Amino acid sequence: MKLTRRGWVVLGLIGFCLLMAAEYGSRSLNAVVAPLVIVFVGALVTAYRTKRPRFQRRPVEEGYPGDRRTVELGVDVGAATTATVSDRLSEGVKPVDGGNVMETTLIDGEALSYEIELEGRGKHAIGPMTVTVTDIFGLVSRRFRYDQTGSVVVYPRVYDLRGGAKHDLQLLEDAIRAYDREEFDHLREYERGDSLRDIHWKSAAKRPDDELVVKEFAADGSVGSATLAGECIPGKDDEMAMALASVATYLLRQEVSVGLSISEGTLEAETGERHHLELLRALALAGDGEVDGRTRRKADVLIQADAAGIFVMAGEHEIPFDRLRGVDTARSQDTQTDDVSTQSSSSGTQAVADGGRATERPNHSHEGGETPSNEVRSS
Repeated sequence: MKLTRRGWVVLGLIGFCLLMAAEYGSRSLNAVVAPLVIVFVGALVTAYRTKRPRFQRRPVEEGYPGDRRTVELGVDVGAATTATVSDRLSEGVKPVDGGNVMETTLIDGEALSYEIELEGRGKHAIGPMTVTVTDIFGLVSRRFRYDQTGSVVVYPRVYDLRGGAKHDLQLLEDAIRAYDREEFDHLREYERGDSLRDIHWKSAAKRPDDELVVKEFAADGSVGSATLAGECIPGKDDEMAMALASVATYLLRQEVSVGLSISEGTLEAETGERHHLELLRALALAGDGEVDGRTRRKADVLIQADAAGIFVMAGEHEIPFDRLRGVDTARSQDTQTDDVSTQSSSSGTQAVADGGRATERPNHSHEGGETPSNEVRSS
């Protein structure tokens, strides 16, 4: 127990009155001193007899950065008690309007609540909590500390890839859908990123404009199943998780079964909202690190985040994540070397080992910024 500022004022006033009574007589001061002493002693007794309030934390709903959630505390207290409740929050969440510090009256059976805003990906602690109880006159306080904590999971940011470059999205889908390369479908004009082995050289030679054409093969009709793998250098785990979450959300919307492999473990390929939330929850807790070579080779889509940026490897193609989500497309394309011209020139590229297979990566000096214009909240 300790005296509040008001309590020290009352105690000082009592002392001053007693001093004056000793000097000039107590008859004229009894009317002042006696009530103050009664109130002060009553405050001490009340604070001493106050029982420790009990609280029960209720689960906080998971969400995306920028979402608001309500923190609720069930109250179990014998009698109505005036108190100041302070609930500590870790980085990654913040209180709305300072709501985690509440001056209130605790009433048995009534819950306390306040709002928080989710900021950063991860699992963030809520608590511990401190409760300061005062008597009805606010003279004496007693502090109780509670070690019990709660938590809230914040998903990675998810961007809607449907606004990205259509050709890059097609490359992403082609990497997971099965095609019968024996069943020729039609010819079309060559587009940046097409495989050289699909160029129909005889038809291209007959075209007067020397434009290349590529062969299109018939799909086998199956929707497909994809395994996503992700790895990153230290400090790039947020970027990796963001890219994995965005690609997984896009594929699930295409009714593709999506599996996940990261350094912490794997999730089998499934579909549906429940599986989507499982993927987001796993990515909320993902850290940096690499997957093993076997996992890297078996992945249908590999996402790497390093000092050069975020890159999505789909089949034989490497796509900057910025371009895939439709941000800074022109700049990204300027740094890409045409697949045909790379046969005669490899300047400005660096070889990146991919499970024993070397791919060429253009030197990028920019990273994917988190512009929320195409950010999505759910699948």
